Amino acid sequence: MDRVLVLDFGSQYNQLIARRVRELRVYSEIVPHDIKAEEVLSRGAKALILSGGPASVRQERAPLPDPAIYNIGIPILGICYGMQATAQQLGGNVAGGHTREYGHAQLIPTRPSRLFVGLPDRTQAWMSHGDTVTALPPGFVTIGRTASIACAAFGDEARRTYGVQFHPEVEHTLQGRQILANFLFKIAGCEPGWTMGAFIREKTREIRKLAGNEKVLCAVSGGVDSSVMATLLARAVGPNLVAVFVDNGLLRKNEPELVRRALGARLNLVVVDAAERFFAKLAGVSSPEKKRRIIGHEFIRVFEEQARTHGPLRFLAQGTLYPDLIESRSAFGGPSSTIKTHHNVGGLPKNMKLELIEPLRELFKDEVRELGRALRLPATLLGRHPFPGPGLAVRILGPVTAERARLVREADDVFISELQKAGLYNKVWQALAVLLPVRSVGVMGDERTYENVVTLRAVTSTDAMTADWARLPNDFLARVSNRIINEIRGINRVVYDISSKPPATIEWE
Repeated sequence: MDRVLVLDFGSQYNQLIARRVRELRVYSEIVPHDIKAEEVLSRGAKALILSGGPASVRQERAPLPDPAIYNIGIPILGICYGMQATAQQLGGNVAGGHTREYGHAQLIPTRPSRLFVGLPDRTQAWMSHGDTVTALPPGFVTIGRTASIACAAFGDEARRTYGVQFHPEVEHTLQGRQILANFLFKIAGCEPGWTMGAFIREKTREIRKLAGNEKVLCAVSGGVDSSVMATLLARAVGPNLVAVFVDNGLLRKNEPELVRRALGARLNLVVVDAAERFFAKLAGVSSPEKKRRIIGHEFIRVFEEQARTHGPLRFLAQGTLYPDLIESRSAFGGPSSTIKTHHNVGGLPKNMKLELIEPLRELFKDEVRELGRALRLPATLLGRHPFPGPGLAVRILGPVTAERARLVREADDVFISELQKAGLYNKVWQALAVLLPVRSVGVMGDERTYENVVTLRAVTSTDAMTADWARLPNDFLARVSNRIINEIRGINRVVYDISSKPPATIEWE
């Protein structure tokens, strides 16, 4: 498959660039901004995209790419900061203190360019910049402007290097998909070979080559990611797969039984009851990062024990996804911020005795569902809402106990079951209940109560990188609140979260 590398300069839209390229059926991945030209060539990159970022190329120690990338003969597209870095490194000039643009702007193409083939005389673009390119590098010409800035896009057609001051990857840029398609297909000559069929064939070969005839321990949670991963692994290694489901006491209601029904016939499933040991390790812990690390460590210890029981086993497979890696690390060495440590990424112990196989680590959530459909998994399983690896521990703000887990589990079950009854479950990306670390005064049966508060959260999204709160009907929310308070002893108040991502995340911890 053709491969496009996205150089990370810290933009909040980095993941969106990679997503948009993949939507055009070209494989893309995010790499550090200072990746060496030699590595770009060794990876077989067909093109480079330089992302936006919060820095200014005029500041000291501004993140810049390896200058040699401009001389290796592959197309380059600089976006926002990436355009400014290209301009400065190739002999142009970038200045600040002039016109700033944020939000909608009218892009006006000023001369023919392969980058803008098919665009109208003017189109809406999304701007977010303070610095501006004021002098072009030798060989470059302006190909687009706005009412505010003279150079909103430039290009050197001969060397197939371009820059746009706006963000073509966001939906607010109406012709953004067309611009990216022009770059990929008309300029870089990419072939749309990124399909789930191709992914299955490639990953099956990789897994077989890595594992050989050895057994592979597979961590199964019952969620979409692990179910798809286990099915892919079973396809690759057959009877050498040891699928282990760990009941850590932090799962959704009746989850062990649901997992047995959904996957028991497909996999030789080993179920481990480890609730007591997880609660013991989490006793008195309130820090969300510490919770994640404890849970990640304990999962590995359970798997190592199972590896000795069913082994010898050398490999552990996990359903790690691309967003897990992006949020857990500073985008592979780039300047992006760490959002939160995912238990199966930053939470793994350094002395782990098993080698990891993560066949889904290149995929976004919707791509995993597409993969599951290609593997013929049932729609009821693929349509389940995402559930965090650390489970209810990160939906219990403050210390984790078996009783607090019971409260949030029951509240979550009421919320999900009512969404399903109302035909709303498939209209939201994710719904959950969170137990808050506060109590509130209430009145029940003419008596004063002082009990727990639960917040409900439901969001709409396409890939979980951004999300908006779901506008659920008032009468529906009233019904859910009434059921939770009446049926779950220990809760006397229910609230609804109306925060978007960003600035909030979907989960509270």
